[in-house]
Amino acid sequence: MDASLRAGIALYNDGEHHAAHDAWEDRWLDLERDTADERFLHGLIQFTAAVHHARTRNWSGATGLATSARDYLADLESSYRGVDIAAVRRSLATLAADPAVIERRRPPPLRFEGQVLGLADLRFDAAAVAAVVLAEAYDYDVATVDRAIEFAREEIAGGERTQFTGLVLSFVADGDARDLVYQRLTEHVDRREREYTDVEGLFEG
Repeated sequence: MDASLRAGIALYNDGEHHAAHDAWEDRWLDLERDTADERFLHGLIQFTAAVHHARTRNWSGATGLATSARDYLADLESSYRGVDIAAVRRSLATLAADPAVIERRRPPPLRFEGQVLGLADLRFDAAAVAAVVLAEAYDYDVATVDRAIEFAREEIAGGERTQFTGLVLSFVADGDARDLVYQRLTEHVDRREREYTDVEGLFEG
């Protein structure tokens, strides 16, 4: 769960409130219902959704989700899997009582092991999760991003940290240059695919 957890927290803290839940949803759906981990992820998903609804001025949606999220997180320890749950519960209480507070203050951050984790702080495994979420959110070709991640994992397994690893990390962390990074990433994926095809052709016929 750690990579998905970190990815979702970083997405949320960098303002991707709606997209953040996509990093957690698959893991949440695989969990047995009403376990601590299931309530934890369910609560975080509803927390980010409540913030998203408040920012779009859907006050009833925000208050309903804030109340529900508090219920899911109510019985968890103050710190659970490194996340400051006590702070989340306080933020949810404020949001449930006054969702318009989001217009007067910045959305409350999620802290992981005491840190407000952002996309630039992610290591590769969590960045790979965030890369797919961002590709889906901004209509990049997910298959291309997936292939880049596969090639990056091959590099890492081979003891390298070269082009694909760096491009995936830059795609995630540098929102202003994301289009340019994606273009370079696509070019490198296409080139690597051609190289593989050429090598395979040597052993045919």
